Amino acid sequence: MKIDARILIIDDDPDILLSGKLLLECYFSSITLCERPESIPQLLSEKKFDVIMLDMNFSPGESSGRQGYFWLEKILLIDPQAVVIMITAHGCIDVAVDTMKMGATDFIAKPWHNEKVIATLSSATQLNKARMEAKELRTTNKFLAQASTKQLNQQLLGNSPAMNKVHSLIERCAPTDANVLILGENGTGKELVAREVHAQSLRCDHVFMSVDLGAISESLFESELFGHKKGAFTGANENRIGRLQAADGGTLFLDEIGNIPLHLQAKLLTVLEQRLVTPIGANSPQPFNVRVIAATNVSRQDLSLETKFRQDLLFRLNTVEISLPAIRERKADIEMISTYYIDFYSKKYGKVIKTMTNDALISVVNYPWPGNVRALRHAIERAVILSENQQLSPVDFQLNALPTQINTNLAMTSELYAQNTDSENDLNLERMEKNIIAVALKKHQYNISHTAKELGLTRTTLYRRMEKYGY
Repeated sequence: MKIDARILIIDDDPDILLSGKLLLECYFSSITLCERPESIPQLLSEKKFDVIMLDMNFSPGESSGRQGYFWLEKILLIDPQAVVIMITAHGCIDVAVDTMKMGATDFIAKPWHNEKVIATLSSATQLNKARMEAKELRTTNKFLAQASTKQLNQQLLGNSPAMNKVHSLIERCAPTDANVLILGENGTGKELVAREVHAQSLRCDHVFMSVDLGAISESLFESELFGHKKGAFTGANENRIGRLQAADGGTLFLDEIGNIPLHLQAKLLTVLEQRLVTPIGANSPQPFNVRVIAATNVSRQDLSLETKFRQDLLFRLNTVEISLPAIRERKADIEMISTYYIDFYSKKYGKVIKTMTNDALISVVNYPWPGNVRALRHAIERAVILSENQQLSPVDFQLNALPTQINTNLAMTSELYAQNTDSENDLNLERMEKNIIAVALKKHQYNISHTAKELGLTRTTLYRRMEKYGY
């Protein structure tokens, strides 16, 4: 069975061309002959060849190989991926070796042995196939990398002073390879900031890989980030590349970095410091080249506690620190954000909605938005879907009456508790705690961060109390 490959033979000797054609047409699908090297540019413009056989000398008595050098350089200028086999006499083997340093793949000595020619060309066609696949893979990866940085329905919106500061930090740190730590509440757009840093960096043509560390169990942490070898543990049925190596050359976004237990933080720190990762079950470390961007909704104060987070890892991650403000702290941006998403979802769902009423705008601006931009976006999407008018009204948003400022103190929560219970007669501490937590959760619409902050608890402690009382 013939190999599906196009072979071009370039030689000024008609006998060589004829013998080459008779030999190779039995093994390869297409053979093209060229007696005049001046025709090379036109031939390469008309057809793509898998292998080119090029003679070293084209003039009678010429044996220096200069012509071979010249035309090899021309071919590689036209097609840098070209696979070129040099044809040379025995006395010019040293010259042929020099051409390989210039980019030739191999050489064949005249008079040639048929088996040697077939073997050499067969290997060359495989090399060309591998080069083409690698080129296609690089192109595909480039498009995937570009696609990974595009958020068609989300943008980092806002021109308030707080957001201008964020944009300024992004512009200054993005072109560098400095690690970035992004702080902010849930829904403030930490991943959007990470993607924007990547898009403005020198790694923008490479992959942006996001890892939600909050969704990875402790037992899978090392396998997910570092990879593993087949048979390394029960269930490891094949080799798996870790995220650090998969993102090689690009950006790795570690979301919810504050959720990593201390003993795993130590392992991550070692890998980031050494820039070497050893997959589970492997014997030797592998280098990787990634830019690390981390994010967390844990407060800066909690991150500074040794019992919560390793300070050496924190120093490694926050070469540049970007703090994202909550949307209630940048009310000037709410109208711009709302207008953008009204337009987006109107087009998405085929609705003719142009704007919102003044009353709706006032309600939206004054609402505390405990879920930040994410909650606002979802509220607008729901309003656009349900609205029967061309303007969105307060009713369309279905906003519950909440205080316009979310930073009320615990005394208000206690007062609410007193209004809902007979606190003077019920002095049981556990029941009091249970009821106060219930009131605080209801007040903040079960936003854990805000509830924990008002109660003076950490998120972890609040979760334990909620589990204890069956919330």
